[in-house]
Amino acid sequence: MKTFGHEDPCIPDHVRAAHDRAQARGQQLYQDPLSGLYTMTEAYLRGRGACCGKTCRHCPWPRDEQRRAGRDLLRPG
Repeated sequence: MKTFGHEDPCIPDHVRAAHDRAQARGQQLYQDPLSGLYTMTEAYLRGRGACCGKTCRHCPWPRDEQRRAGRDLLRPG
């Protein structure tokens, strides 16, 4: 499945690296180095079974699924 967060030019490399480390450890969340807020990993979001319609940074769902879920800001794809 396509990883939209990795294609988003607005996500800096060090944030992507923090996400990837959390995923490798099997964590559901990681602390965003920019904001200090906890952010859901792509694996956790995928495990939910569908797009939740929120503005998740690492949303793994295709644009048509995001649109169906009512997401305002669509991820690249």
